[in-house]
Formats: sequence, structure tokens, C-alpha cells
Amino acid sequence: MPGTPGAPSATPGEVPGPYHCPLVVTEDDALIESLLRICAAAGADPHLVCGAPPPRQAWGAAPLVVVGDDVAERMVGLSRRRGVVLVGRDLDDVGVWQRAVGIGAEHVVFLPDAEDWLLDRVPDPAEGVGAQALTVAVVGGRGGAGASTLACALAVTAAREGQRSVLVDGDPLGGGLDVLLGGEEAAGLRWPDLAASRGRVNALELERALPRIHRLLALSWDRGDVLGIPGEAMRTVLGAARRRGGVVVVDLPRRVDEAAAEALAQADLGLLVVPAELRAMTASGRVASLVRMRLADLRAVVRGPAPSGLTGAEVARGVRLPLAGELAAEPGLAADLEHGRPPGSRPRGPLGRFCAAFLTEALAGSGRPGLGGFAGPLDGSGMAA
Repeated sequence: MPGTPGAPSATPGEVPGPYHCPLVVTEDDALIESLLRICAAAGADPHLVCGAPPPRQAWGAAPLVVVGDDVAERMVGLSRRRGVVLVGRDLDDVGVWQRAVGIGAEHVVFLPDAEDWLLDRVPDPAEGVGAQALTVAVVGGRGGAGASTLACALAVTAAREGQRSVLVDGDPLGGGLDVLLGGEEAAGLRWPDLAASRGRVNALELERALPRIHRLLALSWDRGDVLGIPGEAMRTVLGAARRRGGVVVVDLPRRVDEAAAEALAQADLGLLVVPAELRAMTASGRVASLVRMRLADLRAVVRGPAPSGLTGAEVARGVRLPLAGELAAEPGLAADLEHGRPPGSRPRGPLGRFCAAFLTEALAGSGRPGLGGFAGPLDGSGMAA
């Protein structure tokens, strides 16, 4: 209905100005009421067009277009574009799928069932949301395996190579990844500040609030007594971190608690760091079994040296995981940490070379912009075998 309070509206043919908000096109009063309520809850100010087709400028420029099924047939013939959602009300109407094809809709949803989906999708344009970040979970096969070191190195490498990079510390007993980065005094929010997060966190506001250390964003723990966060807080905050794209690395504990389970559910792939030792293989096998219950794509990173001469392939077979690569010891790592240089800060060191090659493969495999060409597992120097 034109003139609905709080919703810019136009009749067909009018072009009221720049379109940086969702475009809603429908004449169904009940649908208008539902969609405006969803937009208000999501903090979005939609452009409502009660009539079809909408102005071509609005159709082409709006970051998201929500079309009511009642006007879909009149939209056929408009130029094809991304970000079109067709909203229906009758689950039994099979014709809605044909109408969706006719307007080039990417999604077909039904109210009221899809209210939560729309509530999560509508704010995306205002936050500058595009393709979600490649999300890598890193877990140690045993204590002291070097998972935190590898997680930091991955995030540092991604940032150095021009990717938006976020490092999330999911291990409250790990000592703090901000300390490992040399940024424990950096201003910004820590996990205790976000432990009560629910629903949807604005991705852009989260990015502005987190500490920026060595060109990456870091979410770690403070020095207080908070020893965990609810799973819903991890789901909410990690989801916001992923929506801005790039690379997100999550360092997780070996015990899969509620928060870790939520992180694994959002991860694209996981790396299990396994020292090349027999006892470490036994412990890592148990951890792998727990993690793979929640993340199918889990790969082994075998860390040398190998006192008994075990090869990376043998260790990976022992824990029943594909081999992501072998990682040699990093000369000078302890001295670097003492001087505030984070793991991965040496591009030609084993960590830097391994991380660059791994991220190249992972980004290319996911269809995201990568760092260069790579194929195959890594040898002990971090180079392609």
C-alpha cells in the first residue's frame, strides 16, 4: 500500500533517487505487512513499490529485490540480475517455480516459514556482504601440537597476501592468540564482551570493534575469569565474521564443547596438527573421530621432526585422514615471538610457505579469489611435492 509509514514507496515509472536499500515489489497487503515487519526487525529501510514492473533503475540498482508472487508474472521481461527473491504464500502452488524462472529469481521462499531466512538476508546489502569467507578450523591432535601457531600463521599469511583476514580464538584455556600475535594491549572487543551475543550481529560493526593486529582482525580472550562462551554466541559472532568475506581462521580446543561444535559446523574445512610421533598419532586419532562427527573435510598437517622416522603419509594413514602437508620446524620462531613477530611473519620460512600454498589450494577449490597456483600435498619445507 503506497504511503505505508517508514517505507519509501513509488508508483510504476517514478524514480525517487539512489537505491541502496532492499527493493520490495508486491500489491498483497498481508505480504507487505509481513515484509515491512521483517525489514524493520532487521534494521533495513526498504523501498516499497506497489505495482509491477518497478522502475528499471530501481530494479537494476537495488542490492536485494524481494518480489511477491502476486506480481511475478508482470515482472517477466526485466533484465536478469542477481539477488532476486520470490516470496510465495502457498506451498502447494507448483506454478511458483515456473514464475521464479521467468523473473530469474535466485531463491523461492514461503512465509511465514522463511521469516528467519529473510531476517538474516535483508541486512546483507547494508553490511557490504558478498561471498562468505573461507573458514578454516585448526585443532591440535595433542597438547602442544602447534595448532595455535599454525592458526596464527594462516591468518598472518592471508593478511599479507591481501585477503581480509580474521583470527578467532576458540580455546579459552589456550593463553590468548592476541598474546601470540604480540597484540595483547591492542584496543578492541574480546570474547567476554560478546558472550551474550544473540540473533544477528552487524558484520561491519563487528569488524570495526575488533582489535586490528598485523593487518588482521583478532578475536581472543581477556585476562579475566571467563572460561567459555555459549554456543549461540559463537554461532552469531562467527557468522558475522564470515559474512564480510576473505579468510577466517578458528583455533579450537581438542575437546569439542558447545562453542567448538558451532564453529566446526560453520567451517569449510579443518586442519588437525599431528606431531610425527607414535603417541601423538594415538591421541590425534581420538580427536579426529570427535571432530569428524561435525566437520567432514578434516585433513592432517604432520609436524616434524620425526624422531622415529615416520613419514607424513604414514602419520596421516594412522589417523585416517588425508594429508594436507608436512610442516618442518620453524627456525627462530621462539626469538620472533619474544620480539613481537607473529608466526608466519617470515614468508620464506616453513610456516609462511606452507600457509601460502595451503590457502592457494583451499581458495581455488572453493571458487574464491586465490593467492596463486598450487596442487598436491606439501613436503617438509612447505613446498609442493
